[in-house]
Amino acid sequence: LRRARAAAMSIIPTSTGAAKAVGLVIPELKGKLDGFAMRVPTPDGSIIDLTLELEKAATKEEINAAMKTAAEGPMKGVLEYCTDPIVSSDIIGTTSSSIFDSLLTQVSGGKFVKVISWYDNENGYSNRMADMLVKMAEQK
Repeated sequence: LRRARAAAMSIIPTSTGAAKAVGLVIPELKGKLDGFAMRVPTPDGSIIDLTLELEKAATKEEINAAMKTAAEGPMKGVLEYCTDPIVSSDIIGTTSSSIFDSLLTQVSGGKFVKVISWYDNENGYSNRMADMLVKMAEQK
């Protein structure tokens, strides 16, 4: 019923299979994630709001440093690290799969953490498929 409402003028909560898909890709996380989507009247550009409890305490600076290291190292091209106050329209057309928003990282009590990441679900996905084609071609 919610999805039948005026989408051009409303924020509409709806189901998503994203959390289950993560469990398929990373078996260690199977059954440990849940989520829902908020459909908003924008042409493109999405955001992930991940809230979690860590086993070990960490600071905002440590979390951001770890994400920056990943973005500049093994995840380069897939993960982007951002220090600008961006909005959804800023990430349209980006080639990375995820733009980590370091300004929005929050830590409460050392172990309760919220991180935010933006993505262009159309362009980011297309670029990962192109990466996959290159890898497949290299194996022949």
